[in-house]
Amino acid sequence: MTRTHKQSDRSEETTDNPGAPARQNGRGAASAVQSVDRAVSVLEILARHGEAGVTEIAEELDVHKSTAFRLLGVLENRGLVAQAKDRGKYYLGAGVLRLAGAAAVRLDISQEGVPVCREVADELGETVNIAVLDDDAAVNIMQARGTASVTAQNWLGRRTPLHATSSGKVLLAHMPPTLREGLLARPLPRFTDRTITGASMLRAELEAVVGQGYGVTVEELELGLAAVAAPVRAHDGKVIAAISVSGPVYRLNADRLPEVAKRTVAAGAELSRRMGYGF
Repeated sequence: MTRTHKQSDRSEETTDNPGAPARQNGRGAASAVQSVDRAVSVLEILARHGEAGVTEIAEELDVHKSTAFRLLGVLENRGLVAQAKDRGKYYLGAGVLRLAGAAAVRLDISQEGVPVCREVADELGETVNIAVLDDDAAVNIMQARGTASVTAQNWLGRRTPLHATSSGKVLLAHMPPTLREGLLARPLPRFTDRTITGASMLRAELEAVVGQGYGVTVEELELGLAAVAAPVRAHDGKVIAAISVSGPVYRLNADRLPEVAKRTVAAGAELSRRMGYGF
């Protein structure tokens, strides 16, 4: 840090208090914006490092320790950061989780899923759906058709069985064990001769879904239909939906399924990011 910069930083300290009202002039407004920018930077530093002391934060911001201390004080008062008293380190506070939760509630997965589904459908030429859990079934809340789709079948709003669909397997695999076991204790209807109706076999399938990061069905719900699905996560990591790519088995065959699975997993990760996961 140069001496010139330090002197400049001192000259700003009279207007650098992020808790004080900004003066109604150009300099006051600029200082207020700078304080907000620095406060956000503090949160980003703590998110990156997990915890940090005043000296570390001041060095990363390239400001005096007094400035960093005032920023931390305001953020602490708002519950956005907290201090480990025994170490003097600061970390993100519960207020950040509160804000994140409020933002996540407002994020509509149907709306956020439109560009993701459209891109995948255009790229692969197949039908793309987003499904969520609805009691003991998966219900499709978003659909995009690709150019290769020759069927007019509409999956939107349709409830589909969890054990016989790729989306359903993803949702089953990631639900709480007690809830999953309750569903597996019920009779599992057979839709084709490839439908898995045994609970032990389905458990093994669900373990594979978790391990590989996606679920697959080939003619388990309807003859001639294959599908691949991947999880969509909320900001807290909970699986809230599944995004799937489906099409006829002559296009989604054994040679092409790995490529489609890779793209579906990437789409699930992108939609999860849009829903706040990974920040």
